[in-house]
Amino acid sequence: MLQGFDGKKLLNLLIFGILILIFSFLLVITFPYFKEILLFLWRLFLPFVIAAFIAYLLFPVIDFLYRQQIQKGLAVLIIYVVFFGGLGFLFYHVYPLIIHQMRDLVENFPRFVKMYEDSINQIYQSTAFLPETVHDKIDGLVASVEGTLDDLLAKLMDGFLHIFDMIIIITIIPVLVFYYIKDFQLLKDFFKKFIPRKMHSRLKRMIVAIDEGLGGYIRGLFLVSLFVSLVTLFIFKLLNVPYALLLSIIIGLTNIIPYFGPIIGAIPAVMIAYTSSPSLVLYVVLTIFAVQIIEGNLLSPYIMGKNIKIHPIAIIFALLLGGELFGIAGMILAVPILAILKVVIMYLPYLIASD
Repeated sequence: MLQGFDGKKLLNLLIFGILILIFSFLLVITFPYFKEILLFLWRLFLPFVIAAFIAYLLFPVIDFLYRQQIQKGLAVLIIYVVFFGGLGFLFYHVYPLIIHQMRDLVENFPRFVKMYEDSINQIYQSTAFLPETVHDKIDGLVASVEGTLDDLLAKLMDGFLHIFDMIIIITIIPVLVFYYIKDFQLLKDFFKKFIPRKMHSRLKRMIVAIDEGLGGYIRGLFLVSLFVSLVTLFIFKLLNVPYALLLSIIIGLTNIIPYFGPIIGAIPAVMIAYTSSPSLVLYVVLTIFAVQIIEGNLLSPYIMGKNIKIHPIAIIFALLLGGELFGIAGMILAVPILAILKVVIMYLPYLIASD
């Protein structure tokens, strides 16, 4: 908190909460009207956003090389080759495996549904004493889950097979990252022209505060999620879990989501494991539970350091709102956006001060 606003901490917190509630209400109410516009803008600016995010993650490494007296162009080239070379190598080897597993999963989906229907019929026979309305509700729930999973698989498959779109993004992003890093000072000077000179130092302090509160958190979060994916993949391979690569990627990505992430990631793994054998479900659950204990108690506190200091109630609200508006992607982005909004609102009185 800024020194001049220590006595107004409660007021700032209340204003922050009220503004978030108003913004959330307006967003939910008006979302259907500008959804298509947002989707168009999202597709248009996606390469620029991804490239800026990658440049932001790589900037500390670039800065470290600068301090080692390595010439700027050479430092950028080293990071550029190592990062995108490694990423390209992984993509070349991993992408075909993901496509293969996705296709196989889509082809086997009807068989898996039949297995679950048989299991449900067995449950019906053992719960014949329950009212018929209970069975009807179970039927409706099962049909809803089947429809949701079928639609999700179709969208995932469609997204992965849009090769042309992916080639464009993959081609543009490295170029954008290179210029973001190389011409960072030029870009900063360009945007400064649109900001009143008296606000330069104040805005810089706010950006530094955002970076201190969020930068380490995001970088650490991705490292932890990478660890979760790799360890889960290794154990799933030992256990011969079907679609181990696909499931480990899902578990790693959903691990980014606080609180709900491990549960969301575990559901597909448990469902797939059940199609092999009920005993495999137990091993899968134990694996996910053990990995989460290691991640939550050892890795996250050490790698991520300071947390973003937002109350769990606010985080849960942001996750639910993000999930309602944008699904899993909204839940992943909810906490970083909330952390940025918190800092912006805390610094707002300082930014607009007249003196």
